[in-house]
Amino acid sequence: MPRLAIIQPDQSYTFADYFKLNFAPQDILAYFKVSLQRRSLNLPRYSGSLDRLNDLKARIEESLPRLSLTSEMARREFLIAPVLTDVLHYTQATLNVEYPVAVSHQLKGSLDYLLQNDQTFLVIEAKNEDLERGFVQLAIELIALDQWIESEQTILQGAISTGNIWQFGQFDRQTREVTQDLNLYRVPADLDDLLRTLIKILEP
Repeated sequence: MPRLAIIQPDQSYTFADYFKLNFAPQDILAYFKVSLQRRSLNLPRYSGSLDRLNDLKARIEESLPRLSLTSEMARREFLIAPVLTDVLHYTQATLNVEYPVAVSHQLKGSLDYLLQNDQTFLVIEAKNEDLERGFVQLAIELIALDQWIESEQTILQGAISTGNIWQFGQFDRQTREVTQDLNLYRVPADLDDLLRTLIKILEP
C-alpha cells in the first residue's frame, strides 16, 4: 500500500491522530523512515532501597477496587501520577505534564508526562486502555522528541500505560529504530520491578 495513503503529506496531524489510524504500526513509522521491532528489553534495575514502595502499593491496592478504569482521569490521577511522583523522589528529575511540542505540522501535540534530568523519559496514557495503538502514539512522540530536544542521549526511552499495565519502548536515534518491549508490567503485582526500572533509567 502506498505510504501516501497512510499519511497525507499536506495534512496536519497531532500525536493523538496517530492513535486513531488503522494501519499497521510499521507502515506508519516507515513514513518517518523509522523501523519497528518487537523484542524483550533487558532493562537495568535500580538496586537501592525503596522506602516508599510499601506505602505506594498499599494505596494503589486500596483504590483499585473502587476505581472505574474506563475514566482516563481516574487512571492518570490514581494510578499513573502516584508512580511518577515516587520516581521523582528517588531521581530528582523534573516532571512536565501536558508538555507542548511542535516539530512540524505532522509532529505536534502535548506529551502526557515528560520526565527530565540528564535523561529524558516519556510516559503516555493509553486511551481506551488500548496498548497497541497507544504504542504507535508513543513511538511518534519519541520521533518528535528526537528533533525537539538538544541532548547527546542516543536512546530515547518511554512507556505506555493503562494505569494498571505498563509497557516500555525505545527509539535509537542513530539507527532510527523503535523497539517495543514484549514484557508487560502489572500494577500492583510488578510495582517493585516497574519502579526499579523507571528509577534506573532516570538515575542521576
